[in-house]
Amino acid sequence: MSRIRSLAVAAATLAVTALVGVPAAQAAPGQAPGQQQAGHYSFAVIGDVPYGAAQVARFPGWVDDINAADPSLVLHVGDIKSGSDRCDTSYYKMIRTQFDRFEAPLVYTPGDNEWTDCHRPNNGSYNPYERLDTIRRIFFDKPGTTLGEPPTKVSSQAALGFPENVSLRRQGISMAAIHVVGSNNGLAPWTGATAPNQVQVTEERARMDASIDLVRQTFANAGRRHDRAVAIFLQADMFDPDNPRDGFWDTSAFNELVQVLTDESSAFNGDVYLFDGDSHTYNVDKPLAAGSAWLGYYGVRGTADNLTRITVDGSSNNKDWLRVTVNRPGAAEALSWQRVAYTH
Repeated sequence: MSRIRSLAVAAATLAVTALVGVPAAQAAPGQAPGQQQAGHYSFAVIGDVPYGAAQVARFPGWVDDINAADPSLVLHVGDIKSGSDRCDTSYYKMIRTQFDRFEAPLVYTPGDNEWTDCHRPNNGSYNPYERLDTIRRIFFDKPGTTLGEPPTKVSSQAALGFPENVSLRRQGISMAAIHVVGSNNGLAPWTGATAPNQVQVTEERARMDASIDLVRQTFANAGRRHDRAVAIFLQADMFDPDNPRDGFWDTSAFNELVQVLTDESSAFNGDVYLFDGDSHTYNVDKPLAAGSAWLGYYGVRGTADNLTRITVDGSSNNKDWLRVTVNRPGAAEALSWQRVAYTH
């Protein structure tokens, strides 16, 4: 049994619980074939939404806005509730109902607010791993298939116990959504504790191993196919501009992933994009390029000048969604994007 598989099994026991190998998409019924061509193919990225009662009330209208724009794919990079709202099953089911209203395949990767932080009294004092089981049961009930309409096949790590880790390929762009979250990837101490418990350590190690494995597979497949770009989607902002100054967040869990992203990106002959949420404020930077302060912060060996990181607006900044377009071959960048204001 592999290290990833054995760790995944152990974690399950302790807890009580711009894509790879998928043919290029065909135009959905009623969809213009041109939308599937480079320069026309677009996808929407959102995250940290909806936060609080007012946004919950507006969320159906925001889904309508995105549907009206007719993207070919939607990606939600985690946090379907605020960190101070309750982690109730009824809430998750309500969000699933809204996710099902998207008129495009939807890839969702969980955030910390919907499970790792649910131990907080104002979240309902839940066991985070029971909540993770619930998230998987509600949102990943058909492993290897997206949410939204029409549902689309994707490659998943369901066999390893991580149905939320998925990969797919469109327009020469290999993409992967990995379950890596804030709160130090789930290692932040629970209420009343000063350090993570052994269940947290074991679960996080298994989940990170699986995520890193998927990142490496995605780059390997992209290299074999001579893809134009790799795009990775996750919740955690590992490069929050505020963190080096205030030192509030422990980021030790991300060290290995940051090094792997550096190694794989620098060896890849194409563009690399890292989409995240978590810090709630739109930002574009190159955190692993030569001269970046993050190289020293994480003790990174080497550089990755071809990696661009994009953080989407969230929380109180939920006034827009990110429309990402796959540019025609020969363009300076494989992807371009713009923030699109909600009208509802």
